[in-house]
Amino acid sequence: MRFGSYESSDSSNVGTALTFLLIGVGMGALAALVLAPKTGKQFRRDLRRGYEDARESLQDWSDEAKDRVRDVKDRVRDVADRGAEIAEDLRQRIEPLRGRRG
Repeated sequence: MRFGSYESSDSSNVGTALTFLLIGVGMGALAALVLAPKTGKQFRRDLRRGYEDARESLQDWSDEAKDRVRDVKDRVRDVADRGAEIAEDLRQRIEPLRGRRG
């Protein structure tokens, strides 16, 4: 981590996105209270809808993040398997050469 300049990373982007989502939900609720005078029943209904929309958005984001993590995990596993295959191939090629030296 460097100080004095901002370095972006995927993990900090996730936290930043979640933070801004929660701030936006809070600001929206506050703006609704201040700018849209309605009866309590109407306001509660609108607030509930906003909450449900935010919850659905967060769930969608969470599902997307899980899918991406699974994809990365699969790619890493594939690369590791391929690396193991290459290492084994090299070992098999080098082994006969070691026998000739001795």
